[in-house]
Amino acid sequence: MADKSLVSKLCISVIAVGILVASAVAETKYSIPGADSAGGASAAAEIQYKEVEAPEAANPNNVVTAEQWAEIYPEICASYEANGENNYRVSYLDEDQDPYLVSIYEGFGFAKDYTSAIAHNYTLADVAETERPHPLANCLTCKTADFTALVNTMGKDAYSLNFEDVMPDMTENVGCYSCHENNAGNKGELTITHDYTLESVGDAGIEPATLVCGQCHIEYYFAPENKATTAPYDSIEAMSPDAILAYYDEMGFSDWTQESTGTGLLKAQHPELETFLGEGSVHASMGLTCASCHMEKTVSEDGVAYTSHSLVSPLASEAILETCASCHQDTDLKAKVEEIQTAVTTREKEIGNDLAAMKEKLAEAVASGAYSEDELNALRDLHRKAQWYFDFEYVENSEGAHNSKLSNSCLDKAADYIAQANALFK
Repeated sequence: MADKSLVSKLCISVIAVGILVASAVAETKYSIPGADSAGGASAAAEIQYKEVEAPEAANPNNVVTAEQWAEIYPEICASYEANGENNYRVSYLDEDQDPYLVSIYEGFGFAKDYTSAIAHNYTLADVAETERPHPLANCLTCKTADFTALVNTMGKDAYSLNFEDVMPDMTENVGCYSCHENNAGNKGELTITHDYTLESVGDAGIEPATLVCGQCHIEYYFAPENKATTAPYDSIEAMSPDAILAYYDEMGFSDWTQESTGTGLLKAQHPELETFLGEGSVHASMGLTCASCHMEKTVSEDGVAYTSHSLVSPLASEAILETCASCHQDTDLKAKVEEIQTAVTTREKEIGNDLAAMKEKLAEAVASGAYSEDELNALRDLHRKAQWYFDFEYVENSEGAHNSKLSNSCLDKAADYIAQANALFK
C-alpha cells in the first residue's frame, strides 16, 4: 500500500510555485551550506540579481514563456524543469488507499477521479485528462499561466467562458508568469497575478513569498452569479475553517446536494495558505514563508548562486535542514515530521471511515420514511459540518506538518459532529 503521507499529500513541496527569489534585495547575502570550491563558490555566496529588461511575449496570450526566460535565467529555469521528475500518480479512491472517499464524495466529481498531485509541469495535462467534469473555463484558474493572463486582460467574464472553447489556446503550464507576471524579477520582484487573491487579502500584510504560492494553494469557490473564482474571506482572521463555514452558511452555498442524503455539501479545495497562516502555525508566526522551507539557496557548477525552483520537501534538502537546525538544533526532524504525519494520517483514515458510515446511515434514514423532515435536516446539518472539517484537513497537502494544531482541531470537530449525528439515529 502506498502511504498517502508519502505520496503527494506528504508532498509538502507542492505548496510553492515558481518564485524567482524570496523577498530579497540585491545586497542580500545567503549562507549556502555545502557549497565549496568544487562547486565554484565559497560557503558564503552572494546571489547577484540581474538587472534586465523582460523580453517581448512570444506567446499569443501575451505571456513571456519559460522557454524565453531560460535564455536569461538558465539555472533557475532548469531547476524548475527538474520538478518534472515528480510524475508518479496514485488514486486516493483505490482499495489500498482511501476507498471510503467514494461514499463521502458520492454525486461529485471527486468520487470518480481523485489522484495525488504531480509536478506543476503537468497542470495542463492534469485538467485535460481528469474524469471530473469541467464545463467552464474557471477550472483553468490555477492550471495555466495563459488563463491567468486572459483573466487579467478580459476580467471576470473569462471565468464563465466555455472550457472547450478556451482550452485549445492554453499552452503554458503553471510557470514564470504565475508568480512574476511578465516582469523580469529584478531584485526579487514578485507579482500577485490572481485577482481574487488581491480582492480577498491583498493588503493584509502577507509576505509575497507566501502569497504567490497561496494564491493557488487556497480555498475558493465559484461565485454563483458570474462563476468567478472567489476566496471566501477578506482578512487573515477570516481564513479559519470556522469562519469560512459560517461564510458559506450565510450565503446558502453548497458545492453539490447529495442525492442519497439530501445534504448540501462543501468540497474544500487545497487550503495550504489558510492552514499555514492559521492559529497554531509556529513557522508563520516566526515570519517564515513558503519559499523559506521549499526553495533552497544553491550554487551551480559554474559558481552562479541562485534560488532553486526545484520545489522540494525541506526534509529532502540538506541546505534547508541546516537552516532549520538553528531552531530545532539536534532534533531528528525527519523522524519528528514522520511522527506528526503518521498520527494525523491514522486519525484521518479512522474519521474518514466513520464519516462514510454515518453518511450511509443518513441515506438509509432518508430512504426509510421513518424520520420527519425536521429530524432529517438536523442530521444533514451535522453531516455538512462533519464533511467540511474532515475535508478541510484531508485535502491540505502536508498531513499536519504545516500546522498540526489546526489539522487535529479539524479532525476533532469532524469526529464530534459524526458522534452527534450517530446519537440521533433511531
